[in-house]
Amino acid sequence: MKFTLNINGSPREVDAEPGTPLLWVIRDELELTGTKFGCGVAACGACTVHYNGTPIRSCSFPVDAAVGNQITTIEGLEGKVAEAVQAAWRERDVVQCGYCQSGQIMSAVGLLSTNTSPSDSDIDNAMGGNACRCATYVRIRDAVKLAAGKLEA
Repeated sequence: MKFTLNINGSPREVDAEPGTPLLWVIRDELELTGTKFGCGVAACGACTVHYNGTPIRSCSFPVDAAVGNQITTIEGLEGKVAEAVQAAWRERDVVQCGYCQSGQIMSAVGLLSTNTSPSDSDIDNAMGGNACRCATYVRIRDAVKLAAGKLEA
C-alpha cells in the first residue's frame, strides 16, 4: 500500500503494508540508516525518532500512524537545540561504539526542546529508555547538562 510520509520536512512516498514498523520503512524504503534497530520491542531506544517533535520508538510504531504527521530522523535533526546537543556530545567525547547514539541524541533533543534546565531526575527520566552497551551514561548525562548550559547562555 502507498503512504505519503513527511520525513525530515519532505513528503516521501513509500510502499509498505499497514502496521509495518516505521523503523523498517525509514531504513529499508527510505535508506535513512542513522536510525538503528536494537531490540524490536521499544525497550532500548536505538530506533528513536521524533513524531511531531516528541521522541518515539519507531520499531513499534506503525507506518500508517505516521501519515499526516512530522517525522524527524537523526539525519534531519536541526536547529539550536540539536546543535547544542551535538556540540556537547563532541565536547564530552560521549561516543564509544556509537550504535545507540542517534537514539540518545534524539531523546536528549526531545528533552531540551521542552526543558532547557533539566534536573538529574529529568535527565534520567528522559534518557532512561535508552540503553548504551558501552555504559557511557555518566558522559551522556554530563553532555545533556552541558547542552542545557549552552542553551541558557
